[in-house]
Amino acid sequence: MSPFLGEVFGTMILIIFGAGVVAGVVLKDTKSSGAGWIVVTAAWGLGVALGVYAVGEISGAHLNPAVTVGFALVGDFAWGDVPAYILAQMIGAMIGSTLVYFQYYAHFNKTEDQGAKLGVFATSPAIKHSPSNFFSEVLGTFVLVIGLLFIGANQFTEGLNPLIVGFLIVAIGLSLGGTTGYAINPARDLGPRIMHALLPIKDKGSSEWGYAWIPVAGPIIGGGLGSLTYVAIFEGTIQPALWIFIALFAGAVVLTMMLEKKDVDLQDKKYVVHNPTQKKV
Repeated sequence: MSPFLGEVFGTMILIIFGAGVVAGVVLKDTKSSGAGWIVVTAAWGLGVALGVYAVGEISGAHLNPAVTVGFALVGDFAWGDVPAYILAQMIGAMIGSTLVYFQYYAHFNKTEDQGAKLGVFATSPAIKHSPSNFFSEVLGTFVLVIGLLFIGANQFTEGLNPLIVGFLIVAIGLSLGGTTGYAINPARDLGPRIMHALLPIKDKGSSEWGYAWIPVAGPIIGGGLGSLTYVAIFEGTIQPALWIFIALFAGAVVLTMMLEKKDVDLQDKKYVVHNPTQKKV
């Protein structure tokens, strides 16, 4: 198997387990309906671990464009291979989410909640607030990439590394995931979101493309900051790219604050139009 197919297969495995557990928890009349956040985070962690076990020796099991870019920024991965890896990860995520759709086809048909249906495929914030949502994805992915690097710097009994990576995913989900659903992986969010838009899901509603850039840009910036911060702190090497990513982060924060203000102003105008005799408190 080539590294390209390894990333396709590993990411597919990740999404089958990850999207699969979300479907089981949120869709109507499954035997695991309402099982809760602990079950979701545990399955995502195990899904990552099993994806790494499956193809770690073949492709390195990045399974995530933020990891691929983060590793390339610090010289741990060749830039020439980055586009192929990201394409493979996207394909794997799209295949995995499609398989989950067919697995839970009858339950999608019985579920009326459009948000639950989208949640099987892609993330959305618990409270929509662009600056906070963006920061959440940056921080989660920062912890992910810096965690992968310090896990890799330690010696474990042979075969345990993927399991430790799975524990890292569980910890991120339990500690930081409650705000946005912790995409921390552009392929994990964007690939399935595309399939949500394309598949003939009954009464599926919006794919929420207005939010979709946050779980893409946030993890890429967070992953870059994670790897560059790691080499700055642990290896004493401050690369010029670190300042670039800090500037990107700052610029994106300003952008999200502007978007949030615009959205608030728009909501205020709508309120006034529909309630001309009342003051908005």
